[in-house]
Amino acid sequence: MARQQQVKRKKNAINGWLVLDKPFGITSNEALGKLKRIFSPQKVGHAGTLDPRASGLLPVAFGEATKTVPFVMDGRKVYRFEVTWGVETDTDDTEGKEVASSDLRPEPDAITAVLGEFVGTIQQVPPKFSAIKVAGERAYDLARDGEDVELAARPIDVHRLDLVECPDADRAVFEAECGKGTYVRALARDLGRRLGTRGHVTELRRLLVGPFGENDLVALDEILEAAEELADGESVEALVSEFVLPVREAMDDLVELPVSGDDAAKIRKGMAVLLRGRDAPLNTDIAFASHANVPVAIGSIEKGRFQPTRVFNL
Repeated sequence: MARQQQVKRKKNAINGWLVLDKPFGITSNEALGKLKRIFSPQKVGHAGTLDPRASGLLPVAFGEATKTVPFVMDGRKVYRFEVTWGVETDTDDTEGKEVASSDLRPEPDAITAVLGEFVGTIQQVPPKFSAIKVAGERAYDLARDGEDVELAARPIDVHRLDLVECPDADRAVFEAECGKGTYVRALARDLGRRLGTRGHVTELRRLLVGPFGENDLVALDEILEAAEELADGESVEALVSEFVLPVREAMDDLVELPVSGDDAAKIRKGMAVLLRGRDAPLNTDIAFASHANVPVAIGSIEKGRFQPTRVFNL
């Protein structure tokens, strides 16, 4: 009997960002896998992992948008999280085992009084159950094997930390705006200790990553439902037009350099071009060139010349 030939599914050339509202209970890679099955993109990745027990904003890059992932990941992030007082766990959330407890429950005024100590550039010891590498191994792998993991404190930037509400004596809800590398679980742990009690995160939701916010969010169920409603033979282009944002959305904070068609052609070949005009910048570390409102390349400017480093195929 002849072997059945396995037909490979055609990959789609999709370029842009989908700002997924990742549901609670699945990993970021599982959510990404569901999108892969729906869109079948040639290339895809996400900007910033969310834990399975966290929900909210997970920016997903398709195609040429993957070249802008670092700019999104380096942007500010906003989290809303609930801390339950009285118990500290080894994971600093509900997944771990209790390692310390306290009968003290802080009053709202006492909580507000110490928040300023956690704003600015501060030193933070990451959770033992984190992806930080220790001697080439992930800290969470070592911790799960029963090893005593000791992580060094490192500087992080917390731009804002607000007390949103105290639903009851045992719980407090916060909102934090922070930079790359901040662990909200560690903030909860350290807040508990500073207030003379203990604490761990019981709910966590990400509301903003770089240029993407709550208004951009798309629920996974909404995408799945729309995919099921596609007529026979209908392509995913309808889904792309409904849910995928342009590549340039990730570069809102970068200097934009509109260039001519001739200069765009040179840039696409990796050539540097001289910037014209009295207001043209002379030097900057990162900028992007565009033609007819379409990104051409990311690069740097030195002595009035734009040198591309990442060219877009759009």
